[in-house]
Amino acid sequence: MDQSTALVRQDPPATFVAAPGVQQFLTFMLNAEAFAVGILNIKEIIEYGQLTGIPLMPAFIRGVINLRGAVVPVIDLSARFGARPTAVARRTCIVIVEMHHQVDDSEVQQDIGILVDSVNEVLEIPAGEIEPAPAFGANIRADFIRGMGKVAGGFVIILDLDRVLSITEMSQIATLAHAGTALAPP
Repeated sequence: MDQSTALVRQDPPATFVAAPGVQQFLTFMLNAEAFAVGILNIKEIIEYGQLTGIPLMPAFIRGVINLRGAVVPVIDLSARFGARPTAVARRTCIVIVEMHHQVDDSEVQQDIGILVDSVNEVLEIPAGEIEPAPAFGANIRADFIRGMGKVAGGFVIILDLDRVLSITEMSQIATLAHAGTALAPP
């Protein structure tokens, strides 16, 4: 084969397959801390836009957005973790995640938006570089943490979205918030 044909030869595009034991995570910032969620739950990332507030909801439910005709609730992760609500800035965005939960005897899919300060990148973290969640010392509930990923000499907090975005728990909190408002003196 001569050099001219070697230069024009094209191989079919390679398909990316993560190595066994390597997981991919979307990393983002929240209150100057790095967090990560598995990319399998992520549908898309959108620019922060107009939210419609919902009366009598806990502070961590910022409102809903219209996403191509679907009503998607938006959870402020900072407020969900018990910190101050997220201050909207230029890089603030909403990560749309797809959650599955049981209702009666069937599985229901629900899209939920999570409000974050900024999105960083998708990282591959080998399973051997993920440490168990600490029992104490984090600024969020220990059961919200799936693990601590070692990245570039530091750590990223890997969230357990099933616990953070538990429909049952958030519904109970919303019910308590509504009951507290109804019982509050005028």
